[in-house]
Amino acid sequence: MAILMDLSRGIMMKHQFGQKMYSKPRKRVGNVILFILIITLAAIWVFSSQAHAERIKDLASVAGVRDNPLIGYGLVVGLSNTGDNNSKFAGQSLSSMLSRFGIQTPPGVDVDTGHVAAVMVSAELPPFAKQGQRLDVTVSTLGDSSSLVGGTLLMTQLRGADNETYAIAQGSLVVSGFGVNGLDGSKVQVNTLTVGRVPEGAMVEREVATSFVRKGRMTFNLHQNDFTTVKRVVEAIDELYGEGTAEAVDSVSVEVMAPKNPRHHVEFLSMLENLEISPAEAAAKVIINSRTGTVVINNSVKVSPAAVTHGSLVVTIKEGELVEQPNMLAGGETVVQKDSEITVDKENKPMFLFNGGVSLDQLVDAVNAVGAAPGDLVAILEALKRAGALKAQLVVL
Repeated sequence: MAILMDLSRGIMMKHQFGQKMYSKPRKRVGNVILFILIITLAAIWVFSSQAHAERIKDLASVAGVRDNPLIGYGLVVGLSNTGDNNSKFAGQSLSSMLSRFGIQTPPGVDVDTGHVAAVMVSAELPPFAKQGQRLDVTVSTLGDSSSLVGGTLLMTQLRGADNETYAIAQGSLVVSGFGVNGLDGSKVQVNTLTVGRVPEGAMVEREVATSFVRKGRMTFNLHQNDFTTVKRVVEAIDELYGEGTAEAVDSVSVEVMAPKNPRHHVEFLSMLENLEISPAEAAAKVIINSRTGTVVINNSVKVSPAAVTHGSLVVTIKEGELVEQPNMLAGGETVVQKDSEITVDKENKPMFLFNGGVSLDQLVDAVNAVGAAPGDLVAILEALKRAGALKAQLVVL
């Protein structure tokens, strides 16, 4: 790339200094054109050979370019008697709002809040957001309101972590759920009625200064820390822009020298984001969700030679009663005795063998062959890990 820039710069200088510079033999001009063609074909071959790779923009984020959470407290009005009936938040807020309009609530009189709900409003302020741009907001009940369907959010200030107002929200709510109540107390509800959204319901009032160049450098932070992937990112950037352009900071961050002219920062960053590299294979992990019984095994998991047997023991207890009738002539009494029947059913499963270097497909096929349920699969994997045969990290959620 540097060579191509130098060549183009030389051609421009020749054009500036007049026609005399073109009195060189045509053979040199042909050599330059041939050299540029070779460089172009080489670049095309490099990028085509990495067609299976991933872009840097899919593997990392740029330091300083991030969203900022906003939050606010407001009121939703226009509800069909599904507002805050017992909560004090809505009543206090409604009285305070009315007082600003010159309406004073009589002392000792409670404000009817059946059509009003106190809510929390949240939004995400994207990077480089400008004044006047619109944001989507999420509205959630704070009190005992049963539904926000049909409500309208009144003007609400959205503040950042520094307690400064960055946006103003207002508008009609969109609630995806619905509910039906019967006179006998029965109820049918689909989705959530106490959370709604106002599409483009907030307007940005204050901008956040966002800088992705600090001390003449741009920083990429990988989504998954990996030393090998960081090394490959540095090599790809240096190969295109020259040795020393990129520098690995740790297993997450890569610093890149930025152009001195700020007008070229966006273009340079765009070129970096679209560079393709082959990320390193993920570390061998087995993810277990103990609450749902979900087990996820990635493709890097290997198993050393091991023999596994799996079976289940079912114990069934049936309780009954036996009635004994005594000899009436002897003056006896009727006696009821407990009768318990216990049966044990032991399911025998054959032992199966894992050969060394078993792949993910073979592991799944072997476990499925014995009919192991998710809970049993967890027990088998934990036993393999304890025996040192499972070459992976067990992560229990």
